[in-house]
Amino acid sequence: MAKATSANQTTENLQHAFSGESQANRRYLFFAKKADDEGFKQIAKLFRAAAEAETIHASNHFKRMNGLKSTEENLNAALSGENFEYQNMYPSYITAAKQEKQESAAWSFDVAGKVEQLHAVLFAKAIQTAKSKKDIAPTDYYVCSVCGNTVEGTAPDICPICGSPKNVFFKVA
Repeated sequence: MAKATSANQTTENLQHAFSGESQANRRYLFFAKKADDEGFKQIAKLFRAAAEAETIHASNHFKRMNGLKSTEENLNAALSGENFEYQNMYPSYITAAKQEKQESAAWSFDVAGKVEQLHAVLFAKAIQTAKSKKDIAPTDYYVCSVCGNTVEGTAPDICPICGSPKNVFFKVA
């Protein structure tokens, strides 16, 4: 006979499944890029197709977790997450990486934390606009493909987070 589960167990299972499906999506997209780089175009396409399916699974789980709220509530949740990452999570990860002499990991955590702080500023600004029931002013966003730095307007000549040149930034559609 199957073991009975509680609503709490189901909620926990949805959270784990959402996390796993989300990670699989990203992993498969990274695999697709590598396959493309190595000339395996059809294998890359297979990875991208599987990534899309994983996104659908993650979306289904997220909806069942009641993860989507109003835009203002979603902005507040995003701000809370970004604040936690740059104020708590990444500093402790950097400390551990440095203690273990994992400088490459420490760099990755450091730039991510700096960018999360920028995201928090952008989300906080958007929250103020959303409270007035207005959208933010039209602008372009550019993301550094090395560190994830996210900027409004135009890409800087040199990324202030990682020092990369302007040409590594891409415009978000």
